[in-house]
Amino acid sequence: MVSNLWHEKDGVVYLSVVSDGCTGSQWVRRLGKKKLQSDRARSILCSPDFKSTSGVKYEIAVLKGMLFENRNRITSNIRNLAMQRKLTTPNTEVACLILENFSNVDFGKMGLLRIVVMHEPIKDFLRNQSLLRVSRAGNACRLYAYYDTGHKWCGENGFAFVVSQTPVSGS
Repeated sequence: MVSNLWHEKDGVVYLSVVSDGCTGSQWVRRLGKKKLQSDRARSILCSPDFKSTSGVKYEIAVLKGMLFENRNRITSNIRNLAMQRKLTTPNTEVACLILENFSNVDFGKMGLLRIVVMHEPIKDFLRNQSLLRVSRAGNACRLYAYYDTGHKWCGENGFAFVVSQTPVSGS
């Protein structure tokens, strides 16, 4: 499937987002209570480990859960496939940029319930190593955090990695 904002090829959704220097605490205010409904996600955005960039264009590859057999859809296997494909770990801010740039309708057309951004895990307020994810919720998308306990991920998930990142002209 092809959209003007994203396209899919062989079970991978490709999209791009551009950073604008928004800090984690600024994202908390910018997203507001409607899009940021998780205390865990809020704590990750407010963590000193959250780093923002400005004027960086991220080319993102979202590996669809269908690329993995049910029993093999675990974080280590997902990261291994990304490494084999020469994909890299995204910056945490990519979750916010995806949330802001793609709608519930886009996610539906992509065939995804949520996109888990496979950044380096950050400790949430419960001291659990967590990942940010953008999830369809009703008729909108929202930002949540997820503590990966090593269980199998849902087949309707997508897993975001970086294909490349480049400075935007004039930034």
